[in-house]
Amino acid sequence: MLIARRRGWEIPESRVTPESAMLNRRGLLAAAGALSIAGGLKAYAEPNPKFAAGRDLTEEKYATTYNNYYEFNDSKSVSKEAQALSQRPWTIKLEGMLKDPRTIDIDDLMKQVQTEERIYRHRCVEAWAMTVPWTGFSLAQLLKIAEPLGSATYVVFETASDKTAMPGLNSPFYPWPYQEGLAMDEAANDLAFMVTGLWGKPVPPQNGGPLRIALPWKYGFKSAKSIVKITFTDKRPKTFWEGIQPSEYGFWANVNPAVSHPRWSQARERLLGSNEMVPTQIYNGYGDFVAGLYEGRKSEKLFM
Repeated sequence: MLIARRRGWEIPESRVTPESAMLNRRGLLAAAGALSIAGGLKAYAEPNPKFAAGRDLTEEKYATTYNNYYEFNDSKSVSKEAQALSQRPWTIKLEGMLKDPRTIDIDDLMKQVQTEERIYRHRCVEAWAMTVPWTGFSLAQLLKIAEPLGSATYVVFETASDKTAMPGLNSPFYPWPYQEGLAMDEAANDLAFMVTGLWGKPVPPQNGGPLRIALPWKYGFKSAKSIVKITFTDKRPKTFWEGIQPSEYGFWANVNPAVSHPRWSQARERLLGSNEMVPTQIYNGYGDFVAGLYEGRKSEKLFM
C-alpha cells in the first residue's frame, strides 16, 4: 500500500515559539506567540513536528552556561569569555571540490535559505545531555547553494580561530583549528541542521554563534561551532578529537549506549538542570532517520 508522507518542512512561516509556552507544554509542542528575531534570523514557524524530541526542554539558563568550547578554555564556564568573539561581520569560505569556490557573508546566506525551528536532543560524549529549540536550516540547503562536485565524498567544517578573542588557542596541546567532518550522505540527511538561533534569539557565542551545526544522532563534539570554512573533498578528514586520541574519539561518533567510552559507560546520561540520570538510546533516539546510512559501513567503528 502506498502511504503518502508529508515532509516535515511543509508548514507556513508565522511565529516564533516563546520559551515559557514550550516549557509549560513540557517542551514537546509549540504554542502560539510571536517573537521577532534579530541578527540575520528570519521569522519562522512553530517547531517542526517531524523532529519531536520526546523529552522536556532544558531551561535556557542551563543550556547557555554549561558549554564545552576549548578555544576559550577547558572548563564548562565559557559564557562570559565567549562574548569577546564578534558575531558580525562573519563570512564562510566554501572551498574544495565545488563548481564555484567562494566566500559568502552569513547575512547573504540567510537570504537564500528557508529557516525553521527544531527541538533536538543533544548528547555529549561526556554523558550529559540537553534538549533545546534550535533555529536554522537544513544542511541539505547549504549543499545546494555550495554545489559540490559529484566526486566529493566528505564535507569538512572548520571553527573560528580568533586569538584576540579565544585565549584557549594559545594551548600548544591541541591541533588547532578545530575541524570536524561528515560523509556526504550524512550531510544530506534530513536531521543535519545548520544552527543560527537558540530560544528564538541568535545563537550565542558560547553555543557556537553565529553559525554551527547540530547532528543529534552523534556525540556533541561532532557538531562544530562558529563555522568559518566548509570544504568539500574526496578524502576522509582527520577530525580534531580523532587526531588527539583516536582510540576514544572516532570519525563516526554515533551515539550507542552499548558501546562504552574507554573511560566511562555510555549507558546513561545526565540531564542538565535536573541532574536526572536517564537511559541513553541508540543514535540518541533518531535511528529511524539515520540507521540506514550505516548499513554498508558495519565493518567500521561507528560508535566511538
